Amino acid sequence: MPAASEPNTGWRSAGPRIDALIAAGSESGTLGRERAEELVRVVSDLYGAGLERLLDLLHDAGALSDEAVAALAGDDLVAGLLLVHGLHPYDAGTRIAGRLAGTGVELVEITPDGVCRLRGPHGVPPGIEDLVEAAAPEVTGVEIDRTPLIPISALYTRVNGAP
Repeated sequence: MPAASEPNTGWRSAGPRIDALIAAGSESGTLGRERAEELVRVVSDLYGAGLERLLDLLHDAGALSDEAVAALAGDDLVAGLLLVHGLHPYDAGTRIAGRLAGTGVELVEITPDGVCRLRGPHGVPPGIEDLVEAAAPEVTGVEIDRTPLIPISALYTRVNGAP
């Protein structure tokens, strides 16, 4: 078992491996694929119920403090599992705003149909859309207002008599 400072990252390859196994199940026809997909659903539901029970037990024991919730939400693996099962403690706006911190891009709104609207400088960092989708997979689209801002120094140019 890895030390606490060296987390096991093998879970990152689980999604592609599951997809490959389902595809392999389909080699034996539609029935094989349906059984493989059903197996994944049943196991996923079982783990989701277990996670929900775990959170309930921690809450009932008074151990689900704000610090514990923040630690759970801040861990990529745990946060991903909580998202999949609809158990993440933070709403999409909070998750997105947290991921955008320090990028110079701000969350304007999430529309009722799930479009995430952002505002940022003309040179919005590449990959912002991927960052938003990773934080909130329920988002249906990302729109970025790249309206350039007039620098304050340009406003003083005319005040000081310069053309």
